[in-house]
Amino acid sequence: METENVPLHLKSLAAFLIRHHSVQLRSITLSPDPKLHYPLYIDFADLMDDDPPLAHLVFSQPTDYLRFFDDAALWAHKIIFDKLKFEKAVEKIFIHVRINISGSPLECSDFLMSGFQMWSETFPSIGRVRVKHHGILLTLKGTVIRSGAIKMYEGERTYMCRKCKHMFPVYPELETRNSITLPSSCPSQRSKPCEGTHFQYVENTIICHDYQEMKIQESTQVLGVGVIPRSILVILKDDLVDIVKAGDDVIVTGILTSKWSPDLRDVRCDLDPVLIANHVRRTTELKSDIDIPDDAIIQFKQFWSEFKDTPLKGRNAILRGVCPQVFGLFTVKLAVALTLIGGVQHVDASGTKVRGESHLLLVGDPGTGKSQFLKFAAKLSNRSVITTGLGSTSAGLTVTAVKDGGEWMLEAGALVLADGGLCCIDEFDSMREHDRATIHEAMEQQTISVAKAGLVTTLSTRTIVFGATNPKGHYDPDQPLSVNTTLSGPLLSRFDIVLVLLDTKNPEWDAVVSSHILAEGEPGKEKHEHLEHIWPLAMLRRYILFVKGYFRPVLTKEAEKVISSYYQLQRRSATQNAARTTVRMLESLIRLAQAHARLMFRNEVTRLDAITAILCIESSMTTSAIVDSVGNALHSNFTENPDQECILAIIIPSLIHA
Repeated sequence: METENVPLHLKSLAAFLIRHHSVQLRSITLSPDPKLHYPLYIDFADLMDDDPPLAHLVFSQPTDYLRFFDDAALWAHKIIFDKLKFEKAVEKIFIHVRINISGSPLECSDFLMSGFQMWSETFPSIGRVRVKHHGILLTLKGTVIRSGAIKMYEGERTYMCRKCKHMFPVYPELETRNSITLPSSCPSQRSKPCEGTHFQYVENTIICHDYQEMKIQESTQVLGVGVIPRSILVILKDDLVDIVKAGDDVIVTGILTSKWSPDLRDVRCDLDPVLIANHVRRTTELKSDIDIPDDAIIQFKQFWSEFKDTPLKGRNAILRGVCPQVFGLFTVKLAVALTLIGGVQHVDASGTKVRGESHLLLVGDPGTGKSQFLKFAAKLSNRSVITTGLGSTSAGLTVTAVKDGGEWMLEAGALVLADGGLCCIDEFDSMREHDRATIHEAMEQQTISVAKAGLVTTLSTRTIVFGATNPKGHYDPDQPLSVNTTLSGPLLSRFDIVLVLLDTKNPEWDAVVSSHILAEGEPGKEKHEHLEHIWPLAMLRRYILFVKGYFRPVLTKEAEKVISSYYQLQRRSATQNAARTTVRMLESLIRLAQAHARLMFRNEVTRLDAITAILCIESSMTTSAIVDSVGNALHSNFTENPDQECILAIIIPSLIHA
């Protein structure tokens, strides 16, 4: 192969690619389609270890050196191609080098390149992007809130100097809306300058690329109160288009530049920051935000070994860490924990999926702690969005179509942005009619089907819905829940647990609560911070994340018998209208039993888990629940000896029945 005309810097880049990425090059060479744009992934950490000066040039001058890397990849591919001619190799036209900064110093907030004494912030939040980041290899982390259509983009064309016949490529400038600017004189690098000023376009030399625009927004969980989340436009090209969708968490590495904002009447045209992506990494399915060290797992196992003989007492010790500022409310704290942990998703032989996520609705009078539970649950979840039914438009809760620069785009709402996490909706009964119709599909099928402005698609909403609402006027126990909340029966049936919190007059309860609140304000009062008393928030988050990922509980024969008997009892006693929801109730029972087994650090669902699931269902099905004679979950409190009471509750009814 001829190498005389290959520049020296391309030879060094190609040598690095052949040394470290010959397997990828061989795979690309053996691919059958010659016109595709093939990605070649390299790790920045490997490049820095192999050639620190070259790594510094790629970091500080990415516009030039990423283009050099693409040319070097093609040259290295041709070398591999010459060696594989007898193995059905196909010569390729486009290969793009993608720089993955994962695990390299570029992921740190401050980056010191060895030997160059250069400090630079390379991984800022979107809201902290400034002019100083222009032109370097920048990495941003955010959530995709808007994705545009895939277009065709002219990325290169060739011109020839009429005087010396030298041919050179010209690249459109993004800042000037992809317009092409010819050089003032011939760019040929000869000993005697040509200085020609007349150029001719070479036919059939236009190279087009796939092109897509998306907008990413910084996560609200890392922002302070009152801080508006900022967003930035990201441009995807070639193999990067259509690999992410609205609602995905991404880490994008690219080059920060700018472009003129669209022409609008009476609006000044400004330069808007734009990130031209070189590498995109999805983090939606990664649980890297919460690191679970080995010592924490050992601590969990040691905790349960201490409560081996009294497991329910250990469970209650964990539940005391759920919203500890609210006194009592055992049933609510248990429901919150089971909802966040969830069950195991089931896929039958036909491919139909039965969701594993549970949904919870709190119906209660003002001042009963509903909003506090919502905010605390959002802190416990690794990915969460808090909104209100009344304050959210269709874009804020589900999805909408917006027009940006003459193009229609889909903008994700809270349910889509909370995909894989938790969506807390306060004032649930004040949702708009459109959202009420859409949320049915989002809660059960875990998708949102969109047909707006010619955009027809389906978005994923694998999220836990935690709603809170006030009753309509004075709660009437004689009326069904749909009348008291103005929520339809089908919508209420989507919730696995619906708890009623009524601020009724109970002198004993009022005395206990007032004593607790007054004791909180006493100076010098000892507070139990040991693990067996109240778990701290960080430990509780780690525990929930660990049991969700580690345990996949399976029902035992005893648990199946308990759940089946209860289901058949409900079928016999239910009215014709209520019978339609009992199948969904059976699925809720299984999910809650699996969640309780996870909470108890087990991989099998026992009879105790099934009974606890039935307790939760009973407390939400009727206003005369087992846990409270008046069906008010507000007055449910922690017991001193839960294991002994559980044994009595199981054995005594069986003896009476016998």
